[in-house]
Amino acid sequence: GNVWVPAADAVSGATPLMQIEGGLESLSYSVSDLFWGNIPGSVGEGCTFAILLGAMILLISGAANYGAMFSCVLGALAVGLVANLAAPSPESALAIPAWYHLLMGGFAFGAVFMVTDPVTGAQTNTGKWIYGFLVGAIAVIIRLFSPAYPEGMMIAILLMNTFAPLIDHCVVASNINRRLARSKTV
Repeated sequence: GNVWVPAADAVSGATPLMQIEGGLESLSYSVSDLFWGNIPGSVGEGCTFAILLGAMILLISGAANYGAMFSCVLGALAVGLVANLAAPSPESALAIPAWYHLLMGGFAFGAVFMVTDPVTGAQTNTGKWIYGFLVGAIAVIIRLFSPAYPEGMMIAILLMNTFAPLIDHCVVASNINRRLARSKTV
């Protein structure tokens, strides 16, 4: 008789987010590998190209707000650049180029498919920009400074979901106060 030996179902290894703790030199994946998804990791950490195609479909169909998506990327880049300036040495995780954060982990997936959620995010246009920026910034802060949890995107989204009503309240109150001040000067 034949004896069938099944092949391995999966292969495990250190993800790029686990490797960056030692700085850019410790990262064994190229930018191309990160972009095309030739890396180990969870679903959603993979092919950034496919996620960008999904973003185009959401934006063209009008199902997603570009402000939340774009500001999330800006927030991550801003914190990444500040971290680069504060890096004590090239071997530090703070020295990772800011744009690497956009390709690693679930950042792209979260920025495209989760930050744009119309139910749990901010509802005002200005609020969406603030909400997205803070999600991106907090995600990178968690990645860089939390040794216990290398991926900060989902925690950042959950945290900002709790503050989305407050952001909208502040935006609406600011608009009301600005209009009242304008009506008094006329």
